[in-house]
Amino acid sequence: MPKANKSNSAGKQAAISKFFKPVNNNKVPSSAVSSTGNGMNSEPTSLLLSQNGDKKPGSGRKKKHSSENEPNKKRTKLSQAQDDEDCISVQNKEVKDEPMEFSRARISSSTLGRLKGFSSSSSSSSSSVKEGLSGRERGSVSQSDSSLSESLNSSITAEGSFEEMGTESKTKKQRGPSIDLNQFAAGKGRVSRESGADSSTPNRRTKSIYTPLELQFLEIKEKHKDVLLCVECGYKYRFFGEDAEVASRELNIYCHLDHNFMTASIPTHRLFVHVRRLVSKGHKVGVVKQTETTALKAVGGNKSSLFTRELTALYTKSTLVGEDVNPLLKLGDLEEAEDVVVEDAPNNYLLCICETWGSSKDRKRQELTIGMVAVQPSTGDVVFDCFQDSSSRSELEGRVLRVQPVELLLPSELSEETERLVRSIVSMSMQGDEQVRVERMESSHFGYSNAFKIVSDFYTFTAPEDAGSQRLSSIIGLERPVVCCLAGVITYLTGFNLEKVLLSTSAFRQLSNEAECMVLSATTMKNLEILQNQTDCREKGSLLWVLDHTQTPFGRRLMRKWVTQPLISAREIQTRQDAVAEILSSESSVLGPSRSLLSKLPDLERGICSIYHKKCSTQEFLLIASVLSRLEVELRSLVPAAQSQVQSALLRNLLLETPQLLAPVHRYLRVLNEKAAKTGDKTELFADLTDFPVIRERKEEIQDVLSQIQEHRREIRLILKNPSLDYVTVSGQQFLIEVKNTMMSKVPPDWVKISSTKAVGRFHTPFIAEKSRRLGQLREQLTLDCCSEWISFLHQFGEHYHTIRKAVCHLATVDCIFSLAEVAKQSNYCRPVVLEDERQIIIKNGRHPAIDVLMGEQDQYVPNSTELLGDGKRVMIITGPNMGGKSSYIRQVAVITMMAQIGSFVPADEAVVGIVDGIFTRMGASDNIYKGRSTFMEELTEASEIIQKATSRSLVILDELGRGTSTHDGIAIAYATLEYFIRDVKSLTLFVTHYPLLCELERRCPEHVGNYHMAFLLNQHESDHHKGPGSELQPEFITFLYQLTQGAAGRSYGLNVAKLAEIPEEILRKAARKSKELEGLVNAKRRYKKSFCEAWHICDSNALKDWVHFNT
Repeated sequence: MPKANKSNSAGKQAAISKFFKPVNNNKVPSSAVSSTGNGMNSEPTSLLLSQNGDKKPGSGRKKKHSSENEPNKKRTKLSQAQDDEDCISVQNKEVKDEPMEFSRARISSSTLGRLKGFSSSSSSSSSSVKEGLSGRERGSVSQSDSSLSESLNSSITAEGSFEEMGTESKTKKQRGPSIDLNQFAAGKGRVSRESGADSSTPNRRTKSIYTPLELQFLEIKEKHKDVLLCVECGYKYRFFGEDAEVASRELNIYCHLDHNFMTASIPTHRLFVHVRRLVSKGHKVGVVKQTETTALKAVGGNKSSLFTRELTALYTKSTLVGEDVNPLLKLGDLEEAEDVVVEDAPNNYLLCICETWGSSKDRKRQELTIGMVAVQPSTGDVVFDCFQDSSSRSELEGRVLRVQPVELLLPSELSEETERLVRSIVSMSMQGDEQVRVERMESSHFGYSNAFKIVSDFYTFTAPEDAGSQRLSSIIGLERPVVCCLAGVITYLTGFNLEKVLLSTSAFRQLSNEAECMVLSATTMKNLEILQNQTDCREKGSLLWVLDHTQTPFGRRLMRKWVTQPLISAREIQTRQDAVAEILSSESSVLGPSRSLLSKLPDLERGICSIYHKKCSTQEFLLIASVLSRLEVELRSLVPAAQSQVQSALLRNLLLETPQLLAPVHRYLRVLNEKAAKTGDKTELFADLTDFPVIRERKEEIQDVLSQIQEHRREIRLILKNPSLDYVTVSGQQFLIEVKNTMMSKVPPDWVKISSTKAVGRFHTPFIAEKSRRLGQLREQLTLDCCSEWISFLHQFGEHYHTIRKAVCHLATVDCIFSLAEVAKQSNYCRPVVLEDERQIIIKNGRHPAIDVLMGEQDQYVPNSTELLGDGKRVMIITGPNMGGKSSYIRQVAVITMMAQIGSFVPADEAVVGIVDGIFTRMGASDNIYKGRSTFMEELTEASEIIQKATSRSLVILDELGRGTSTHDGIAIAYATLEYFIRDVKSLTLFVTHYPLLCELERRCPEHVGNYHMAFLLNQHESDHHKGPGSELQPEFITFLYQLTQGAAGRSYGLNVAKLAEIPEEILRKAARKSKELEGLVNAKRRYKKSFCEAWHICDSNALKDWVHFNT
């Protein structure tokens, strides 16, 4: 170092030493103050130093890490100095040739303030600090007084403006990526606020010096700002900055400060566990892996440079496909595997929605056309739809409920009504186990011209020529909103390398095809508890819970589709019923073994899809291929018996066609070395290398090097005069020459000593050292070649994807039929008669299936019969006391109708069901805060939708319509609505009410309307027991019989429910008195009205006198 610089800085160093004390009493050069800029390096010294400058407890020196953070890697002083120079080069445009040493100093806020004043007063040049900070030369121990002052002042000022203003304008000339570092670095300001420090106190730090690994992370983060990155560093994955804090909070792992960033880490073998947890919390997670190995790096141009790393995988809730995160093997030996490996999850749909407005009239009515595409990349299932929707967005809500997506892909701008629905969906999912993730894209991606170009390019260039043109023609035939959604999904999935799932347009299906399936609105599915109960939103107690006895994950998903899409074709329904009936009655030797084959199968549908995406491990491929091959062999053995013994056309075709579709699997399984596939060793994966010349040549090169090393052993034996000498391997080091200490004199000087003990030393000759490096390079290259051949192998297998997927769908159908047969085996279930053109529902002694199962063998359920005739009495007005079973009864009728059209047997003695095109319900009372609707508004909105959509072939259920407003208004609305359904819609209708006036409609339309009530008994014993003063004001006690009976109920006995709810006696007495008063007034008015009507029709004066005398 030049003497001039030493003399110039001596006085300055003495002055600076008055203001701060270095950590561990290390000498602090003038450049030390530029080591922790941007508040990203260490905690404020106010937390670590006492007022006298001594260290507080817990402020010990931190363990140093290499810039690579690699394990067990010793670094020489020369390499450490080189890294320091690399760090300095980030700050300075001109770097001094001499290596220099940096020691970190922790400076309190008050010290920094005094230091700033000192530096500004000692140098006139320090008063003009400009934005060209990075161009100034600083950081050297040999700086002059003015340079030191200028550097200090510039660092403090730049950092303060950066932290307070939150902009990048002060640092845009600094080298490195242009990213808002305040998002990722450990924030000094936050720690200061937590410690109670005054934010106005000057506490400025100098600009940060980033390690090469940190710079590499920032470059990747700049390209993927919305991704939580897991960065591979040796034997672990690390999180940095804000990502580390999120990971620490979500994964409950330790987070600490390292260099300029907060950091946390997880072991490599637990990657899939933690990634799945982060994804389940709604994060988009990226895996950054080292794409360069040590051996290949050694022959590269820059041996001492950083390992190259790239983002190799992205994961969200709908895109959990790959060997890192979705293992199909059971993992019972791993801790906590049960709560993260969700093999049997029913759906992982990504749902894309877009809107298009029609005419100005549609805008005024807030009606628009909505397109949607839902894709499940893990199974290859794709559904779409296009429909008109009103301001309530009920159509969209119904489809979302049916799909139940885990992720929504939306334009950046949607209508306010749709946004309300999205908020409602997200809020409801937050109350359950899984929160729906929302991803936004620019609305420009959903413009039709841009969307058409994306779709046409995808199907033209990605698919083969002939198939591509055919697929494109089928896509062009879709509605415009669907094409726009499809373009958005293609764009989104391309970032995950999962877009191939959209190539097979033949697998696309329309979600709500009214020509094939029953219409079920979202309200109906909730009210009838089709997929989950209304108590705790769990599956138990729902219709799906009753019918689902499937044994496979793919069968369970298909059963869910059957339940939400009942058939409206009598022929298809009867085909399913025939299959179920044959399983119940047949003694065939085929059906029993077929059922046992389905037990304990892995998720084949997701497995083959993972193979199709080329994202599976060797273990997973071996598992899936072995299972498919075993199924093919065993099903083929059943073919002769199936042809002669199975009478059901559906079952016979499924069992005969499946083994033919699985035939190609065995050929690919035969190529693999099973032992290597189980261990994941791709270098020994292929048993026969005839079809893999690249691997064969690479292995021959490796064998040639090994032969040369073995030949070299003769020369070594001659040198050491030890004819029995052999190579040894210690701690992974191969081809070591072990020499006893007494024979060291015979070791040539050019041999390299690798390790030693008290008795021996271990060496490499120059020849062995060279060949070992060559061998390592060849082995690394062999690994890369094997990985490339493995991908090609998966691609070849993927050519049979659609064929094998069809076979898996056949197995799922067989599983669902066996599931329906398990339901039919229950006592008192019958095969319903399904009629194509008749409008009727006749049920004898029917029971609600879920309540029947929940009650078990107690045999307390009271069955009820139903008779609705389209040309006869098609409307039932049901009255009766509260809690009498009215709502359970009407649900029972609807659920039995659904079961019949699914193809299942039903819980009744007899049942005849005419095909129903839709079931519409209005039940319950609750507001909808997210849609801004009151209870009454929600009630009438649902009623309005039913009025618009119901047909004469529909089943309509209205439960206590009009109760959300005044009595007069409620009665008027209920009366007018019911009359409309009787005379205009003419649908099969169940109407539950507490308004006696509605029962008069039976008198007006006796051929179409019938009055019914749930029977009960007035308990005289209880009433006598309470006799005494004021007993006439006590509520009456009733016993529910839960039996549907003809005729209207005179009263609702609401006070009986109030007593059961333990309302205080004083309130009950007052309520009873008031009830009697009001009842007396109403009865008096009815008598007066009846009398007036009778008198009005008496024409004879003498008869009128007699009538007056009789009534007075």
